[in-house]
Amino acid sequence: MTIDLNSDLGESFGTWRLGDDEAMLDLVTSANVACGFHAGDPLTLRRTCAAAAERGVVVGAQVGYRDLVGFGRRFIDVAPEELAADVLYQLGALEAMCRVAGTQVAYVKPHGALYNAIVHHEAQAEAVVAAVLAYDPQLPVLGLPGSAFLRVAAQRGLRTVGEAFADRGYTPEGTLVPRTDPGARLHDPAEVAARMVRLATEGRVTAVDGTDVAVPAESICTHGDSPGAVEMARAVRAALTEAGVDIAPFVR
Repeated sequence: MTIDLNSDLGESFGTWRLGDDEAMLDLVTSANVACGFHAGDPLTLRRTCAAAAERGVVVGAQVGYRDLVGFGRRFIDVAPEELAADVLYQLGALEAMCRVAGTQVAYVKPHGALYNAIVHHEAQAEAVVAAVLAYDPQLPVLGLPGSAFLRVAAQRGLRTVGEAFADRGYTPEGTLVPRTDPGARLHDPAEVAARMVRLATEGRVTAVDGTDVAVPAESICTHGDSPGAVEMARAVRAALTEAGVDIAPFVR
């Protein structure tokens, strides 16, 4: 059994610091690096890509809505053509930072409200897929299993990678519990670690209503901005290793 560990990084902005990227990069195998639209300034992105390259951590572009004030967590009814251009712009920006660090953008993961929107929003899912195809049809895309995004991506010939969330609650339908609802976020590192061992070995998690839901995933995300994120990621990694699960990036 092998699984990837990823985290959302590079989300600080100027003097405002979010999370401990250096510590997280010592624990994860893939880094979803912000591209400046929802979070991250140019210097932060350059430093994050360089730190990832130094550790051999794979870099993915975390593309989102143009929404710094809302941290990309507010839905925007942007036209598909405009959204595709926004995604291309973000990919190009992060690729430059990767190139000077001696690495490259190896996959694409939407962020926040965009990630959740394209679980069902066909037009925006098509737009993100179109942008990736135009940029590099060899890039894998990381997303929620069962989403419109991964379905459309697979239909267009992209490699799709299912993702599970260590620190988020699930609905019985296999989607994420909205952040404003009870049970949306998990905080106990031991509980989270046990859930992810089950996810990696059985492909299932317990939903907020107590039922089991299938989550076929090749990668596990621990949000870098969550309270206790480093402790949680460390607990998940240790528990997976103890259970005999190999930890390696899905892009090699």
